[in-house]
Amino acid sequence: MNKNNLWIASSATRRWKKRTLILKSDHQPADLVVTRDARQQWRGFGGCFNELGWIALSALPAGMRSSALDALFDPAGGCAFNLCRLPIGASDYAADWYSHDETPGDYSLKHFSVERDRRHLIPYIREALKRRPDMELFASPWSPPTWMKDPPVYNYGRLIWTERNLHAYAMYFARFVQEYARQGIRISQIHVQNEPLADQKFPSCLWTGEDLRDFIRDYLGPCFKRERVASEIWLGTLNTEDHYGYAHTVLSDPLARSFVRGIGYQWAGKGAIQRTHMAWPDVPIMQTENECGDGRNSWDHAMYVFSLMQHYITNGVVAYVYWNMVLPPGGRSTWGWPQNSMITADPEKRRVLYNPEFYVMKHLSAFVRPGARVLRLEGPLCAMSVGFRNPDGCLILGVGNMLSERQTIRIEWPAGRALAVLDPRSVNTFVLA
Repeated sequence: MNKNNLWIASSATRRWKKRTLILKSDHQPADLVVTRDARQQWRGFGGCFNELGWIALSALPAGMRSSALDALFDPAGGCAFNLCRLPIGASDYAADWYSHDETPGDYSLKHFSVERDRRHLIPYIREALKRRPDMELFASPWSPPTWMKDPPVYNYGRLIWTERNLHAYAMYFARFVQEYARQGIRISQIHVQNEPLADQKFPSCLWTGEDLRDFIRDYLGPCFKRERVASEIWLGTLNTEDHYGYAHTVLSDPLARSFVRGIGYQWAGKGAIQRTHMAWPDVPIMQTENECGDGRNSWDHAMYVFSLMQHYITNGVVAYVYWNMVLPPGGRSTWGWPQNSMITADPEKRRVLYNPEFYVMKHLSAFVRPGARVLRLEGPLCAMSVGFRNPDGCLILGVGNMLSERQTIRIEWPAGRALAVLDPRSVNTFVLA
């Protein structure tokens, strides 16, 4: 085995095991061929900062909490997350629902404040930045302030479409970026609305493609330009399979397009990324929230998450972002949905559990560097594999064996050939010189 080559495997029974990669020069057809064809440039992996995660971490002993944070953000031994998300106001994993200005009629935003975030979100982010100072952050609201909506509630409803309200809401985004900058935290991107099709009992707000087009074109874009807000505006985070109703509607308008720097898709958005990338190949696309599971943190769902990663990456995204990095036992949201997390922090039992999806994310995030190029793969296994070429030239392959039996594969890359026997239902990383 070349000392520069590495193989890491994880399965339902064994996690993060180093395996021996057998270099082999036979002439049998390869199951997976790494070509020299470079595609999109990779920006990074990450997760979302949410209040319930930090509350659970804060209740742990200091050493245990520090180890969990290292496992997520440390570039040397952890997942090396470098592109993460935070909510603007309450998400459905806030301790309770809030916005940054709940004073009715405060169109001048005199009462705007991020003081609430200083309790749970800002400390969480600062701990991540200690470990990853180059981290990029993007933010999106689940709901505008209630007095800006009809009906005036966090869940359900729409933004009130008046000039005064729209100007104030655009400024609400600008103030968020400015106030976080005063906390020493740079917000790189603003995504206009979390899941604009979600008319839900958790904080939410409905938008059409025309709404987003007009708000970005006539209010948010001009506001950011006037206020010299450095954050990019992204069309996200879309939960629609309808490429024409959202991406096409917004990007077909030249002025709206001039303000949009990228598109964020999640959940049902997996059905639109291919068409969007084909239609707008010069517009970066991110996966902004992976599907959440049911709180049981099973290996089967972790394998499904790997299939999602493969789908998004091979269809053109430049980043992949997990949802709740840390949750307490049960993973229950404020509205009652138990969901998966990478890490379970259990203050009562004073322990930290690294769940299956922690390892699936780490299989790529720990090795793929920002600036890597996504590579085109060929062969029968390309449908469950992803490939990257890091800036230093090394190759990273993520390969899933979805079968319930061992699978012998042959890998071919420009500098060599190798044979590997994959465990049943396993995720594998190959680092190749």
